[in-house]
Parts: sequence; structure tokens; C-alpha cells
Amino acid sequence: MAFITFLLNRVDVLLFLSACIAFFVYWMNGSKKSKAKMPPGPTPLPLIGNLNLVDLKKPHQSLMKLSEKYGEVFTVQFGPRKVVVIAGYKAVKEALITRAEDFGERASTPIFDYTSKNHGIVFSNGEEWKAMRRFTLSTLRDFGMGKKTVQAKIQDELIALIESFKSHNGKPFDTHTTINYAVSNVISSIIFGKRFEYDDQTFENLVRMIDENNRLFGTPKVLIYNFYPLIGSLLGLHKQLMQNIQDLQNFILKRIKKRRQEYDANDITGFIDAYIMKQEQELKKPQTYFDEENLIATALDLFDAGTVTSSTTIRWGILLMMKYPEIQKRIQDEIKTHIKPGQLPSAEDRKKMPYTDAVIHEIQRFANIVPLNVSHTSPTDVYFHGYCIPKGTEIIPLLTSVLYDKTQWKTPYEFNPHHFLDENGRFVKNDAFMPFSAGKRACAGESLAKMELFLFFTGLLQAFTFHLPPGVSREDLNLKPIIGFLLVPESYMTCAKLNY
Repeated sequence: MAFITFLLNRVDVLLFLSACIAFFVYWMNGSKKSKAKMPPGPTPLPLIGNLNLVDLKKPHQSLMKLSEKYGEVFTVQFGPRKVVVIAGYKAVKEALITRAEDFGERASTPIFDYTSKNHGIVFSNGEEWKAMRRFTLSTLRDFGMGKKTVQAKIQDELIALIESFKSHNGKPFDTHTTINYAVSNVISSIIFGKRFEYDDQTFENLVRMIDENNRLFGTPKVLIYNFYPLIGSLLGLHKQLMQNIQDLQNFILKRIKKRRQEYDANDITGFIDAYIMKQEQELKKPQTYFDEENLIATALDLFDAGTVTSSTTIRWGILLMMKYPEIQKRIQDEIKTHIKPGQLPSAEDRKKMPYTDAVIHEIQRFANIVPLNVSHTSPTDVYFHGYCIPKGTEIIPLLTSVLYDKTQWKTPYEFNPHHFLDENGRFVKNDAFMPFSAGKRACAGESLAKMELFLFFTGLLQAFTFHLPPGVSREDLNLKPIIGFLLVPESYMTCAKLNY
């Protein structure tokens, strides 16, 4: 047991051991040369491929460095696994939008295959994915995504969030958990037809597991599991993650059973009810994708995506407002000009508040929350920029390279709201703004996330001014993210002082 613990805490030793054990697998599968000319890349070493060139704690940074040497389309080998990386705004846009059919499938990744079983809307493919995405988008629209009905849900949570912040009486506190609860409750009300109290123990555990999973997905242990799944399974590198997934699925299943017992076709209160109704409509069809597995997977996809990305962005926003108080002050001046005292912000206010809109966009760009995107693949051999990408090859459209593209952003590595403002202070779009990815696989909840970010962020700055805790200087603030599938800020304390 002590030896296993030693291995799990020494990534270098684990990699070496993995390489040795994988020799036979590599010899059988990785040594065969493809006749097609794949994109260039660093020469892989036996067994470990190019893992010697990749920092597993910051793989997106390693891939950015490799793109500077090998160009906008290159091959890198993670152990025996070949991956093609597409970098830079123009190349990523061409792949995801112009040639969406060629790059529109989701890659097979061991850990995600194991957790989702290729169901749901994130990791499924083909007709099953089309059916789930079409139904999900339609249902989310029916429940008001992007409309005033969802705006009211967000405003209700904003009120609860403000009250929670008030309870700290201006003293230092960590916003992480409370913001997670508020954002999670918005998607919960859509999926389950109800919100949860912040002190609900089941809800607390649910949000905690979602949070923990997104950290675990990006850890070196789970990455090694993806590169060497057989070895990873033997060493149990995925055990904690899988236990969390099982617990989350059990929670979703209990909610489904409860909704089935209470189901009333004349009172559809949430996504699960709508899915049950769809199942009844599909009963007479010889084949349907609307089974229990897809319901659980889709609900979990929505709950996960609807909780973590928006809450993480808001947390980055508060941290950056403490770092740049002059920007916070300018937003608050704009709020005072366009929103009456005592009135909550609304989605309509966004059109009148270009500076606030620009800051929110810049938070998303600068934070770069999903740096590697979610891997794609091609259903056939694809010729791209003079190279052949064989069918089934994992493809990473590197979002970091788009959001930090030097040809598209004046100061890509600086926080600069003027990236989204013209010389007259009017908001301007930038096609290289792709935090939700792009094309067929763009985030299904993009419109909901945009509304949440504006209402929560503006509402919080309307109510509070965020200050550094006593004894902490702006220079002390750490803007480097912690390890994870998503780039989240390190834990920090803030003082939220009422503006009225």
C-alpha cells in the first residue's frame, strides 16, 4: 500500500513505470507507420511519446510553445496516443466552423468514455448526439433560456447571493461555495423544476462533487489514465473520480424516480418532466434514443456545465476587480447611470452598458477557463492544410491559442477591456472570442451563461465594492490558475462592502 501511495505522488516514477509496462502495447500499436503524411511535430520517444515535452500540470502552455515551433497544425504523441493540435484563430475557425462536418465528432477519451458511456450531449456522436442536442436545445428554450422567465430565476438567485454576501458584514470571506450554489440553482430549477436552499446537505454534496470532478479531470493522474488506461485502471488512478460520478448519477436517478411518481403531463416543471413526456411519445417507435441512460447523462452534462463555468468566471471577475479597482469603479459609475437605485439589473440593460459588457467579455477571454477545449475527431480521413489527419485521430482545437492569439488581440496576456471597445467607447465584437468553443459542438447553454454572467456580475457590483482583506496588496493577488480540466482561480478572500 505504501508503494502504491509513493507511486501516486511521484508522477515521474509513475510515467517511467507506465512506459515500461506499455512496451508491448506500443510495439503492437504505436510502431506502425502511417503511409499518409500527418502534420509535423516533435519526434516521439519510445513508449512515452512526447510526454517529456509536456507539463502535465499545464498542458495548454506546453502545446502553445510547441505551436510556436511546429505551426498551426501539428502532431504530438501522449504515450502511444497520437493527437493533432490545431492552433490559432484562423485554423481553429476553419476547422470548427468552415469545415464543421469534417471535425464535428467527439473524440474517444478513456476517462470520458468510462464516465459517460458515450451518452448525453457532450460525449455522444452521430444520430444519438443529434437527437439529444436537438431535444435539449428545444426544451431549454421552452423553459425560457435567453428569455425573461429564466431572467427571473437568475434575479431570484442574485437576491439570495447578495443576502449571503451581506451576512459577512464586510469581513473577509471566500466566495467560492456561495457563488457555486447560486449558479447551480439556476440550472437546477430548469432540470429538476426546483431550487435548493444553500444549507441543504444533499445540494452541498452535489455541488462539491461537481467542483471536485472538474479538478480531478485535469490532474496528472487522470491524464496518465487517458494515455495508459490499462495501467491507470490497475493503479486505480480514476477511483475517486468514478466514485463521484456514481454518486452524482445516483442522485440524478433518485430525482428521475421521484418525478416519474409525480409526473403530470399537464404540469411539466423541468427538463426531466419534458424528457419523460418525450419518452411516452417515443413508445411506439421501433428505435429511440430516449432511454434512461441518455436522460441521466444529459441531465448530468447540463448540471455540470451549468454550474462550474459560469461560477468560475464570476469568481475570476471578483478577483480581477480587486486587482483593478479603477475598472470596478468605472463599471459602478455605468451602473448608476443606467440602472435605477433599488432596481435589479436586467438583460436589456446590457445594450446600454458597453463598458460592463466589455469587462465581462475580457474576463472570459483572459481567464481562458477551458484551455484545451473538449477533444474532437473526424469521421473520415481529412486533408487539412496540406496534411492528412487519419479517421478517428484525436484533435485538440486549442482555445488558448485563439483567446491569446497575438494577431487578434492587442495585449493578449494582459487584462484589457479595450479589446472589446472602439475609440468611442462602443462595444465591438471580436470573432476570436470563443470561450464557448464554436461550430456544431459549441456549448449548448451559451445564451444562458451570457445572461447569468451579466446579471450576477452587474448585480454584485451594484450592491458591493470588493476590497482586498487587510494586509493584502494588489501585488499579492495571484492570477495563476490551479490545476484542473478548467482553469479556476486559487482560493482567495474578499471583503464585500455595501454600496448603500
